[in-house]
Amino acid sequence: MVFLEFEQPLEQLYQQLEKLKEVEAIGDVDVSKNVKDLESKIVKTKEEIYSNLTGWQKVQLSRHPQRPYTMYYVENIFDEFVELHGDRQFKDDKAIVGGMARIGDQRLVVIGHQKGINTKLRQYRNFGMANPEGYRKALRLMKIAERFDIPVLSFIDTPGAYPGLEAEERGQAEAIARNLFEMSQLKVPIVCYVIGEGASGGAIGIGLGDRVFMLQNTWYSVISPESCSSILWRSWDHKEEAAEALRLTPEHMHGFGIIDGIVKEPLGGAHNDPEAMSQILKGHLLEQFKELSKVKTQDLIDQRIERYSSIGKFATVTS
Repeated sequence: MVFLEFEQPLEQLYQQLEKLKEVEAIGDVDVSKNVKDLESKIVKTKEEIYSNLTGWQKVQLSRHPQRPYTMYYVENIFDEFVELHGDRQFKDDKAIVGGMARIGDQRLVVIGHQKGINTKLRQYRNFGMANPEGYRKALRLMKIAERFDIPVLSFIDTPGAYPGLEAEERGQAEAIARNLFEMSQLKVPIVCYVIGEGASGGAIGIGLGDRVFMLQNTWYSVISPESCSSILWRSWDHKEEAAEALRLTPEHMHGFGIIDGIVKEPLGGAHNDPEAMSQILKGHLLEQFKELSKVKTQDLIDQRIERYSSIGKFATVTS
């Protein structure tokens, strides 16, 4: 089990619990009461820690190496999944996965960022940072969904779109902008979940939907705290201060009206009980698609456009 810096009190308790269980396994001493007391103390400590998380601590939890990624949810939520590859223009981007899925009678087209579970796979998946071909693959799948009248489900978890020279040469900004334009008018329901990191255009490139939700320990912002700190202070040392100033937590996003709600995670975060998190998500997304299926297509598009047009403020200046 991997513990973050602010989880150190828990690490010590778990070490004590492990030693007690070793003693219990030997069988010479009855430590069952001590084990039970320590388990209760662990639960209480978790409640104290996770009920008062700062913005930076939520950022850390969203990046936890044991946190479940898109493919984990795909494997544990859906009865059937057929992955589709390639954008039909350049190549298959491994940072974005997608395909046809089914839960019972509910068919879906699923799209999501995918990070790797170890160093080799993180490199293979480019750390969840998509190139233009990834967004074009996502758009191709959305158009398939539209053609066959199948709703779209999007899982967002990226530190941002890939900023490399080759990505810019192949039209990174255009690919993301095209997705926003097409998703705003897509004739099927779209439900989006931020399951980890939701950074910048990399997130919004597959994140424009009729319903948008964030898991409890995630973040959503135009820039990461480290990059913000680097720009403002020329150093990453102020990343915690930047995280608070950016107001990037689910609670802030819900207050701003950018998301529709927050999906509660198991105590200690999604990585503490991935199976339970999968079941929570499964029930939640089925409920959303059931509600959206009752909305007429044109109303769906009108409401979607109105939703995003009403975010933020602007003024027109005439000369």
